[in-house]
Amino acid sequence: MKTLSVLPAAFAVVLLSGCGADPAPAAAPPPSSPAAAAQAPAGTPCGEVAGLQGAKNKVVARGKTDCAEATQVLTDYFAKLTPAEAASPQGPGPVVIGAWTCGSGPNDPVTSCSTEDERQIDATRS
Repeated sequence: MKTLSVLPAAFAVVLLSGCGADPAPAAAPPPSSPAAAAQAPAGTPCGEVAGLQGAKNKVVARGKTDCAEATQVLTDYFAKLTPAEAASPQGPGPVVIGAWTCGSGPNDPVTSCSTEDERQIDATRS
């Protein structure tokens, strides 16, 4: 009878050994890196707009934004920006201009505006 008590254990070993024979499932493709997703085309120069105290700002449109929209948004941003916002220790903004949100860091010569659908424009003080 001792051989019969070993039989269920041997059967379990045979069954379980077959589980490891299946090939491993294919690995999911790695998610795209945030840096790759955040990369934008080199940009399209769109001329200049007047900024605070008449400072000239070079405008660049990125992605799906054309120059007419880029210059209008930045013109509206600089017109709407108050002296208190401009002097903020955290930097000017964020200021909402339609679908756009614009701002910059403290003492940063670049003002960036973006939308939720990832359009972007920049203005660099010259």
